[in-house]
Amino acid sequence: MLHIVACIKQVPDTKIIKMNPKTNTMDRSSAPAILNPYDSHAVEEAVRLRARYGGVVSVLTMGPPPAVKAIRKCIEIGADEGYMITDRAFAGADTLATSYALTKALEKIANIRPIDLIICGKMTIDGDTGQVGPGIARRLDMPPLTSVNKVVEIDREKGYAIVHRKLEDGYEVIRSSLPCLFSVEKDINEVPYSTLPNMLRAARYQPNIWSVADLGEIDKTQLGLKGSPTIVSSVWAPQKPQGGQRLEGDAEEQIRQLLDIVLARKELFDPIAEGRTQARAKVGGADA
Repeated sequence: MLHIVACIKQVPDTKIIKMNPKTNTMDRSSAPAILNPYDSHAVEEAVRLRARYGGVVSVLTMGPPPAVKAIRKCIEIGADEGYMITDRAFAGADTLATSYALTKALEKIANIRPIDLIICGKMTIDGDTGQVGPGIARRLDMPPLTSVNKVVEIDREKGYAIVHRKLEDGYEVIRSSLPCLFSVEKDINEVPYSTLPNMLRAARYQPNIWSVADLGEIDKTQLGLKGSPTIVSSVWAPQKPQGGQRLEGDAEEQIRQLLDIVLARKELFDPIAEGRTQARAKVGGADA
């Protein structure tokens, strides 16, 4: 039986969240916390693989106590069990420190039940780095398969997995040894509405909750802010887009107006600005 662990995260809903105009920081209180959308597809794919091959689906997250809601959402999707590591020592972790903490938790889970496959979402919508999954794979010395949008086959007995990795102009077929780690795209599946039995089970589900002390031998200097070499020097809110300019006249006149607008930005288009005379002459039809 396969044991699949999906690593998930609770994030603020970035469609609703606002920025504090005075501090230029994210106002997390302005938006509800949700299961990271990419991670919901990771859990759904784990559940589908369990249906194909049998096994157990576990979910793992690191976060404050309210993140237990994200685990319950995964139980709604169909996961069997959930684990959460929560401790003030994890606060302020960047992707390096996060991957270290999750790796130590995965090692403990593996001692309970050996892990065949780890699935992560491609990235989180509050960070957009896509670094935690590969970071975990590197620490566990297993192959990372990123941008997976289809799982073709998994053979636990022979110890391999075959997947499609999404590329800009198509996909590539990859065969990897097990255990390995997938980071999946949203288009790998569609997450259906939760069934009533799963919703009832999720409502009363209590996950396994561990602190730093529960993770055994661990280097505390690699946790939280102490273990985070990433430094954010400044944060600012992007300017609101201003209204565009309407181009009037026939097609020829509109092209002239567009050239004037583009060529006015000399700092961005110096090579174009140098050829302004020739461009306008061609638009006039003399050299057409």
